[in-house]
Amino acid sequence: MADAAEIIDALRRHGLTIAVAESLTGGLLVAELVSVPGASAVVRGGVVAYATDLKAALLGVDSALLDAVGAIHPDVAEQMAAGVRSRLGADIGVATTGAAGPDPQDGHAPGEVWLGFAIGDRVSSVGLALGGDRAAIRGDTVSESLSRLRLLLPE
Repeated sequence: MADAAEIIDALRRHGLTIAVAESLTGGLLVAELVSVPGASAVVRGGVVAYATDLKAALLGVDSALLDAVGAIHPDVAEQMAAGVRSRLGADIGVATTGAAGPDPQDGHAPGEVWLGFAIGDRVSSVGLALGGDRAAIRGDTVSESLSRLRLLLPE
């Protein structure tokens, strides 16, 4: 697993900036990044768009897409990542959306999570099926976000 310090170091080495859009993690991912000394050189900021309508209003996620599929979907994660990258003026956008539980959300079981990444002209998503309680799902989402991001960054 990559840690936040590795991410900050890689971003700094390559002169890249990052912005984060979060739903189920509620700010935990950006908090992890900014816990690293010197993070202000590369972290532009974060948007917690917990409510579905805020994903459209703040991040530019297509309202028709949200109406059709809800907030837990790979296309939503990708649009969140691209939207936060654009709106916060960063090189990289990362997004988290999913169901943390304890109850299903819009027909999605707790632990169904989508991560979105917008790096340069590449936009992608990764689906996760996580177990455990709400805290474990949220914590594992942060860990997985950092690990997957590290794989996408230049060496």
